[in-house]
Amino acid sequence: MDKEIVAFKMKLLPGKTAEYKTRHDQIWPDLSDLLRKAGISYYSIFLDDETNILFGTYTATSDNTIEDLPNHPIMQKWWDHMSDIMETKPSNQPVSEPLKSMFYMK
Repeated sequence: MDKEIVAFKMKLLPGKTAEYKTRHDQIWPDLSDLLRKAGISYYSIFLDDETNILFGTYTATSDNTIEDLPNHPIMQKWWDHMSDIMETKPSNQPVSEPLKSMFYMK
C-alpha cells in the first residue's frame, strides 16, 4: 500500500498555546480512532511561537477516506471544541493551507 506525507499550516489565536496543547494532550480516543480508520498515521503538529502558525504533518494511505472526515459527527464536534482558540471557517473547520513538498530524505 502506497503512502504519502501530507503537510499543512493553520493559525492559533494569540495567547492560546497552553490551551491548544492541553486539548491535544487529552485528545478523544474516538477521534484518534476515526483518523486511523481514515488512513492517517504519524500525525504531528508543531508551533512557531513567533507567528502562532501551526505546522502539521501526517502520513496517509493511498486508499484513505480523509475527504469524508468533514462530514463525520466526531470531527465536527472536535472542530467546535477547538473553534475558540484557532482561526476557523464558518463551519468551525480550521482554516488550513496545504504545503508543497520540496525535499524528502529517506
